[in-house]
Amino acid sequence: QVQLLESGGGLVQAGGSLRLSCAVSGRTFSPYRMGWFRQAPEKEREFVASIGWSAGNPYYADSVKGRFTISRDRAKNTVYLQMNNLKPEDMAIYYCAADRQGSGWSYWGQGTQVTVSS
Repeated sequence: QVQLLESGGGLVQAGGSLRLSCAVSGRTFSPYRMGWFRQAPEKEREFVASIGWSAGNPYYADSVKGRFTISRDRAKNTVYLQMNNLKPEDMAIYYCAADRQGSGWSYWGQGTQVTVSS
């Protein structure tokens, strides 16, 4: 069974940085791509960033371009989200997701809270 476990959330002041990690455990798992999503209170879950597992090609939501960086370590089966210059509007629960075969986000983590104080 595949499990995604996020870590690294917390409280940070506006302008600060956090690094989220998502470790994939379970049987041998080589996804097509991995991604990060977030959900703020009373808002829908939204895409933040994704990365091709093989090629490492990243994609970002316009709202985080230039501030967030997604990366992966295939040897550790871990994907990261480096978040710099955090803003209050970045505050949300951040979820890690995996797309196993290019057919959609079929695996999700439990989420990690990111709180940004102004």
